[in-house]
Order: sequence, then C-alpha cells, then structure tokens
Amino acid sequence: MKKISNGWLATILIATVIILDQASKIYVKTHFFLGEQIDVTSWFKIIFIENNGMAYGMELGSKMVLTWLRIIFSGLFIYYLVKIRKRTDLPRGFVVCVSLITAGAIGNVIDCIAYGQLFNAPAAPEVAQLLPSEGGYASLFNGKVVDMLQFPLAEWDWPEWMPWIGGKHYLFFQPIFNVADACLTTSIIAIILFYNKYLLGDKKDKEKQEVPNEEKEEQEA
Repeated sequence: MKKISNGWLATILIATVIILDQASKIYVKTHFFLGEQIDVTSWFKIIFIENNGMAYGMELGSKMVLTWLRIIFSGLFIYYLVKIRKRTDLPRGFVVCVSLITAGAIGNVIDCIAYGQLFNAPAAPEVAQLLPSEGGYASLFNGKVVDMLQFPLAEWDWPEWMPWIGGKHYLFFQPIFNVADACLTTSIIAIILFYNKYLLGDKKDKEKQEVPNEEKEEQEA
C-alpha cells in the first residue's frame, strides 16, 4: 500500500479538525444560551462562553489586531506545510503537530472573521440563530470565539500559611476552551518537547538531503 504523502496527511488532518471544531461551535452556539452549563461528569463540563482574545479566553490588544495576527499566523503555517510537503526526512509526528497547529489557528480565525455576521446575540435564555433575518451581532472580522469544554479534574484549598495563595480555592483545570485550542496547545507542547530541532532546522539532515541531489546533478551533467 502506497504511503500517504505529507501534503495529503496535512490536508486530511486540517479538514477533519476544522469540521469537528466548527460543528461543535455551531451546535453549542445554536443550542445553548450564553453562560449555560451542562455537567456531563464531575470532571467534564460543557459551558458556553465567548471571548475576544486568544486561546483559553486570554485577551491581548484590540480585537482587529488579534484577528489579523491569527490570519498571518495561519498563513505562515500553511506556507510552511507547503514547503515540507515532499520532504521524507521529517517524522510523521512532526507533520501531524504542524498540521494540528494550522488547523487550530484556522478554526479560531473562522470565528473571528465570520461569526459576527453569521449569528445574532440574544439575551439568555434565548439561543443564537444562524443567519438571522435582522443580521449578525458584529461587523466582519469582529466575531467572538466560541469556547465550551472544561475539564475540572481536581480542586483544593491552599493551606493558610502559603504566601499569596494561602486560603484560596484552586480548580485544576479551570480554563474553558474549544477543539481548535486543544489542537494548538497539545501540538505546540509536543513540538517543544520532541520535535523542536525540526522546526528550527536540522543542518545535518539538510546537508544529507542536499548531497545526493548534488551527486545526481553531476552524473546527469
């Protein structure tokens, strides 16, 4: 059986993640009112929130700047995937991670660009409508990112004697995120831990790859 190329692998992964990410967001957006929560288990909750900022609800700078940074970020990773699509010296795991980062970035970019035009924003307990007759809640490029997944795996109270955090209640893991955020974060961590030399560029591997090509050119000449 023929081995799937890096290009096709990246395309399949990106398409799959974007479909799952957008399907989950659209479902939550049109079936939950803002702030609604469902406790699936004691350690898994679905909570519908929206944010203007980065992954896990963080905010930095203006909305328009963040949207364009996401678009540039997505474009750079697409360009990088195109460049490495025919390379055979890269581990599959590295290609998978870069593909998932790209998919995650694109998934949140779609929210920022289009959701303000595609949905309205009614007050609770009403849920949003897709393509409402009165128009969307914001202009193009000013949509909010939909988050809904939370995994509160453990919680405890810090001892009183501890400086700064003593006596405070702590919930792990508190952030609410989406499928795109999960792909971004886990893949970035995996690259830092296992594949950082390939992202930065391994000169030895590059030299090994270039030598056979030079020899082939000399033989042909």
